[in-house]
Amino acid sequence: METMRTPPLLTTILFVFFLYLSFTSFNVCFAEGKSSTGGNPFTAKASLIRYWNKQISNKLPKPSFLLSKASPLNAVDSAVLTKLATQNALSSHLSSFCSSANLFCVFDSSPTSEKQVKDANFAFYSNRGFANYGDSRIGGVDSFKNYSDGLNMPSGSFRRYSGDSTDHHEEFTSYARDGNVATGSFAGYGSGATGGSGEFTNYDPLVNVPHLEFTTYDPNGNNHKLTFAAYTDDTNSGTESFTSYGKNGKNVPAEFTSYGDNSNIIGSTFTAYGQLANSQNDSFKAYGHSSNNPHNNFKSYSLGGNAATDTFSNYRDGANVGDDSFQSYARSSNSAEVNFANYGRTFNVGNDTFKEYGKGSTDSSVGFKIYGLNYTFKDYERKGVTFSQYSRASSNTTATATTASGISVNRWVEPGKFFRESMLKEGNVMVMPDIRDRMPERSFLPRVIASKLPFSSSRLQELKDIFHARDNSTMEHVIANALEECERAPSRGETKRCVGSVEDMIDFAVSVLGHDVVVRTTETTRGSKQRVMVGEVRGINGGKVTRSVSCHQSLYPYLLYYCHSVPKVRVYEVDILDVERKEKMNKGVAICHIDTSAWSQSHGAFVALGSSPGLIEVCHWIFENDMTWTTSD
Repeated sequence: METMRTPPLLTTILFVFFLYLSFTSFNVCFAEGKSSTGGNPFTAKASLIRYWNKQISNKLPKPSFLLSKASPLNAVDSAVLTKLATQNALSSHLSSFCSSANLFCVFDSSPTSEKQVKDANFAFYSNRGFANYGDSRIGGVDSFKNYSDGLNMPSGSFRRYSGDSTDHHEEFTSYARDGNVATGSFAGYGSGATGGSGEFTNYDPLVNVPHLEFTTYDPNGNNHKLTFAAYTDDTNSGTESFTSYGKNGKNVPAEFTSYGDNSNIIGSTFTAYGQLANSQNDSFKAYGHSSNNPHNNFKSYSLGGNAATDTFSNYRDGANVGDDSFQSYARSSNSAEVNFANYGRTFNVGNDTFKEYGKGSTDSSVGFKIYGLNYTFKDYERKGVTFSQYSRASSNTTATATTASGISVNRWVEPGKFFRESMLKEGNVMVMPDIRDRMPERSFLPRVIASKLPFSSSRLQELKDIFHARDNSTMEHVIANALEECERAPSRGETKRCVGSVEDMIDFAVSVLGHDVVVRTTETTRGSKQRVMVGEVRGINGGKVTRSVSCHQSLYPYLLYYCHSVPKVRVYEVDILDVERKEKMNKGVAICHIDTSAWSQSHGAFVALGSSPGLIEVCHWIFENDMTWTTSD
């Protein structure tokens, strides 16, 4: 008869459980662990404190803001998850892993099936999926006034929205405003709709990391007018894609009044835009205006269209660097009219590529009035393409705004984000930028678990499997973007490392600065986005030029920091006062980079402050949940 064996995982759990009981029963505790945490000495936090005492020589108070980011895992959960990580089995327990370890995980939600017969008016609505909304409606209006506004992770899926409707109107007044990591998917929007209109007044403005997809948007429509008044304005670091936009449409006017205005590092992709459309009328009035480092990709734009009219009034006006690619624009079209009134009048030169522009078109008219620098035209139609009104736009021609300190800045650079060292003088009034942490709340992993997970772009597929990241999903982009930044070669004089545990962060700081180190951050977010007065200023290490290790949070499933050290900086602690009452409201940490010679000319600091690399020092605040390490005074 076969002897029954206890499963290995259960053995691990039982061992840890009895070990825990033995220590609590006999009142045995480790002074470094229990006295500091007030609990079990086998938790991840207790282990971290013992590691801190071992690696850092001074006896200064431990930073509560950093210790609070330690893993919340208890001894049993930590042992179980370590075992699963060793066996490459975390993927099958992802939900419990994310919950117990306090991770950022995005799970697909199943859309509900909505088929309403009356007009719908949603004043406040959040994170729902519609599998079949407004299908075959005749007349009426559906209104979403405040959809998922102010959420940390707004998401929404609309599948077959207003399909085959007649004279039906859809209105989104405020969609996912001021969110953090926003995902949105519209599949089959307005498919086969006749008459009526669709309007987005404010779509995902002020979002931190958008990942938005429109698939088969208004295909086979007939005179169904579409308007985006403000699409993802003032957003930061995300992606947007339109696939099959207005395909096979007939007499469909589509208008973008403000697309990606003042955005930062946004990637936009339009594929099969207006393809095979008849009498299409598309208008972009302000596309990527005053944006920073945008990446726009138009593929198969108005391919095979008939009597289409496409207009870009202000494309990338005032933008800073970036890349644009137009491939197969108005190819094989008939009687098309395409105009760029102001293309790429950038603040700093970007890269523009046009391939197959108007190629094979018949009786079409294509014109440029103002076109930016650094252009490339490849394989374009020689007939019908005119540059008679073409004038080469110079860079550095964008409008500016003035901060309270009198500094003129390009509009995409937030006032106060960069400043000169001379501003750190008691009594000065300056604008503080928005220093709020816009990332989702997460914790570090214990090093014993983090070390067992792959962390390389060459193993992206393994990471996607672990965190259930679909192809081209928000999670895939989050993981890939973090890996790309972490694997980037260091700049001249920079020493860098990405860390996913506090222990790794301590090791990196100690390797650069030695064991006698202190870590600091700005205490609160008070004063953000308003005028503040500089109070007492204290220079760290006597205000001398020194070395520091600054750690900036990266978006990743677990808490991840990009830590780096650059030479020649000065670090300050600054009392931040209310301008009117002169009362202290915050204690900020500012770092001034004395040597900027290795920085790019297009760096936002020079856009904001003027000058060039190596000619001025540049200062900035340490934002919420970021930090800087120095040697102790």
